[in-house]
Amino acid sequence: MRERAGLSSTEAGRLLGTNQAQISNIEAGRFGVSPDRMRTLARNYSCCDEELVNSLIDMTGERRRGWWEEYRGILPPGLLDLAELEHHATALRSAYIAHLPGLLQTPEHAREVFRQAVPSLSPPEVEHRVSHRIKRQAVLYRSDPILYTAIIHEAALHMRFGGPAATIQQLQHIIEMTDHPHIAVLVIPFTAGSFPGSGQSILYAAGPVIQLDTVHVDTEYGSEFLHAEAQLERYRMLLDRMEAAALPEDESRDLIQDIIHALKGE
Repeated sequence: MRERAGLSSTEAGRLLGTNQAQISNIEAGRFGVSPDRMRTLARNYSCCDEELVNSLIDMTGERRRGWWEEYRGILPPGLLDLAELEHHATALRSAYIAHLPGLLQTPEHAREVFRQAVPSLSPPEVEHRVSHRIKRQAVLYRSDPILYTAIIHEAALHMRFGGPAATIQQLQHIIEMTDHPHIAVLVIPFTAGSFPGSGQSILYAAGPVIQLDTVHVDTEYGSEFLHAEAQLERYRMLLDRMEAAALPEDESRDLIQDIIHALKGE
């Protein structure tokens, strides 16, 4: 809001009756913000979007420790931010090419993925990451489960992490998860040929209003979170085009089932 209003943090501090340091601390999340101060900031920044302001006010108040805080100092901060992002999102859309979505992985599959990390992780580090990944999946099981759409390329379904038996168990788990009405799995088959976004994994987390949406991109160097308006629009269009290249839900289930039959030699 401040940047859109063309104000420096010093000018914003002067309008609020404080200094640049406090504005910086508020924006960095080091200081809490009351509902009244949130309204004052919005007014100072000439923001008339009531829906956005009210959504931000809903985020103010007492800060509670989430379950992910138990991993503070044990796992990279980006993984904790990812768990918090998923916890507060109103809907999730993801796209994966060579890996299966973390929210749909079995412990055995996740364990094998982390065993292949570079540089190598110690056995305790692997188990910490596995437990963190499985706890993230709680957003799919709570009383108000999140709407989740996962786009998966057929290549990821053929990756035999942990061997054929573990792969069969993993694929059967995905099919079972699609029995839930709030979970949709769409498979892009090999026959689809080329499609946009084929070189990256994407998680799009919807906020209470579109301005609070966030994109998470996983790289070899860690997590990257994107929230600029142009970036969000680009990734929404990208995911729309990837969904268009994918099979419908029922045909996606059939394809996964065919791969299971092939693994069993049926």
